Amino acid sequence: MLKHFSRVLPIALPLLFVTTLAAAEPFVFTAIPDEDETRLQQRFQKVADYLADKLDVEVRFVPVKSYAAAVTAFRNDQVQLAWFGGLSGVQARERVPGSRALAQGIEDAEFQTYFIAHESTGLEEGAGLNDAMRDMTFTFGSKGSTSGRLMPEHFLRKAFGEAPDEVFSRVGFSGNHSRTASLVASGAYQLGALNYTVWENELEAGNLDTDSVKVIWKTPTYPDYQWTIRDDVNERFGEGFADRVQQALLDMEDPALLESFPRSGFIPVNNDDYEIIRQVGQQLDILD
Repeated sequence: MLKHFSRVLPIALPLLFVTTLAAAEPFVFTAIPDEDETRLQQRFQKVADYLADKLDVEVRFVPVKSYAAAVTAFRNDQVQLAWFGGLSGVQARERVPGSRALAQGIEDAEFQTYFIAHESTGLEEGAGLNDAMRDMTFTFGSKGSTSGRLMPEHFLRKAFGEAPDEVFSRVGFSGNHSRTASLVASGAYQLGALNYTVWENELEAGNLDTDSVKVIWKTPTYPDYQWTIRDDVNERFGEGFADRVQQALLDMEDPALLESFPRSGFIPVNNDDYEIIRQVGQQLDILD
């Protein structure tokens, strides 16, 4: 009997080990880098801890270097959940059929872009998009940003009937909203467009001097940031897992956690709510 048991044991142990490894698969998420990487890591590690507690699985946050990298990580299954902007979310869901938007911030249903100007331009607060801006220098945020590129370009083309590089003497891409604010505040660019929540946060933090830079126009509202999840998470983490993730996000009420986004709370959303973003992306030929 003992002899027989010793022959079986080496087989049973590896099987048990493999089963344990499979059960320990971490649930991984990322976020578009709308601020510098250090701040992102600080913001989202506590969100990872919250989700781990709610979902009873290991949850990891992994930062990425660009909006495009966030979409690629989602497509390649390096992450199963992502905090995307409107455009990057549309791109990700088109690359991973069946994936779905779960939740958006309360503020994301009616998001805005602020156009800002350095004091040297002579443009006054609330001046709007007008011909006085022609031949000035202008910076967007990231090339893949909804509030820092897609929608600002949409409104610029609507106002001027021309592409931005035909309106301005130089057009740049800062990479993120915080950098757009600092570049315009320093005078490195005369004009810029950025996410309104970043502007408000930078003001509150005392990082901007409104004598040097001011808001000259606020866009009409549009849908923006959202959480998007891959279609195969139920197979990997258990039936109904995607719905559990959605509920955990909707139940997030701790002000310290919500400040990570920053949002006042989350509400349900679906893919159809971002149809306008998809259409504008197609019109400007920047959906890919």
